[in-house]
Amino acid sequence: MEIERELVIRSERVMLPEGERAAAIQVRDGQIVAVAPYSPGAAGVREIDAGTMIVRPGFVDTHVHMNDPGRSEWEGAGHATRAAAAAGVTTVVDMPLNSIPATTTLAGFEAKRQALEGRCHVDVAVWGGVVPGNARDLAPLAAAGVRGFKCFLSPSGVDEFGHVTEADLHEALPYLARLQLPLLVHAELPALLREPEGDPRAYASWLNSRPPAAEQAAIELLIAMAARHDVHVHVVHLASADPLPALRAARRNGVRITVETCPHYLAFADDDIPDGATAFKCAPPIRAAAHRDALWQALCEDDIDFVATDHSPAPAALKHVEDGDFVKAWGGIASLQHGFAVVSTLAAGRGLPLEKVLQWTAGAPARLAGLGGRKGAIVAGADADLVIWDPDAVTIVDPATLRHRHPVTPYAGWTLRGQVLTTLLRGQVIFADAQVTETPVGRMIGALA
Repeated sequence: MEIERELVIRSERVMLPEGERAAAIQVRDGQIVAVAPYSPGAAGVREIDAGTMIVRPGFVDTHVHMNDPGRSEWEGAGHATRAAAAAGVTTVVDMPLNSIPATTTLAGFEAKRQALEGRCHVDVAVWGGVVPGNARDLAPLAAAGVRGFKCFLSPSGVDEFGHVTEADLHEALPYLARLQLPLLVHAELPALLREPEGDPRAYASWLNSRPPAAEQAAIELLIAMAARHDVHVHVVHLASADPLPALRAARRNGVRITVETCPHYLAFADDDIPDGATAFKCAPPIRAAAHRDALWQALCEDDIDFVATDHSPAPAALKHVEDGDFVKAWGGIASLQHGFAVVSTLAAGRGLPLEKVLQWTAGAPARLAGLGGRKGAIVAGADADLVIWDPDAVTIVDPATLRHRHPVTPYAGWTLRGQVLTTLLRGQVIFADAQVTETPVGRMIGALA
């Protein structure tokens, strides 16, 4: 598909960093060159007039497991990025695990690059991995273009991506300090995890095995490590409100620590989850309503930096959908197609402005991945990743319409506010009329100049 050299997207409602206003977005060779007053473009220039529909930046999802290569039957780049395009997610950052090989060496990165080439409908960046013994692999991975590194403090669930100890972190963090790249951490301390007890179909059996204390102790360790090594540590998928006071205090004291939460922690509470409903299984687990409400408050007060989906799908058999065994089921929630729509719907219900939602789902995650100024905002110099969105449309989540490989979702039957009409990636239409364009035009984002 040819890139439109000259394009103008106009709307009476354009979501800019300074707020909503009527504007004309001028695009050349896939980049925004200017944001001008709302008026017709020059003669001979193609125009898209969105009228009163909202034009917003594409979402940036920094926590996606495409499982490609090696476990592509769990999802795969094609399925994941089609779901992203339909959701108005224009950039995803792929996690280093669940792929075989994992992205923990330069050879693993190259295998990832080859597997994704020509198959992605949105732009894709990649996190590298920190595992025991690979500290010397970090600099070559950074030079190749990984945007940062991910590790687990507790077992990851896959043998090829080992979890790290405190000693492993002391070895790896000086490298990351020199590279000036973030370390993303699954923060549950294994010493405080328990073997599940009781009926394996009961959600409480899973919930009680991973108490909030495991998150809190892990985060307190990470705060100390970030301060000691002067490195940026990012806590992924915060489920518990208990560590929030420690995080606030650390940030006030200049410790470089950021944190995300996920749509499922903002949408559900433990009482919402029926026994046997393994589509809800994740780690850390969905907790009580008091935690959910405190996470919302922390988002609003900027104590949580942003929202990422942690899209971690698996076949129905691995999710134990038929027998409802929470203990054996794969711990991951598929949410790339609807997760951010869930957040915007819930935020509207709480009276929160769309500007806040875009901060959580576009601008802040782009900055974590070192893509600020290029992704996540409608500004001159950024890629023309744009979404035309009808804020008043209502959609109902139907698993049969999922573009994920497997139609397993905890959001089945949810009524969502707003609908993506058109998604543009670098000025090219990749989703319109409820269809993803056939030819993938997404790029793998490598080392930036």
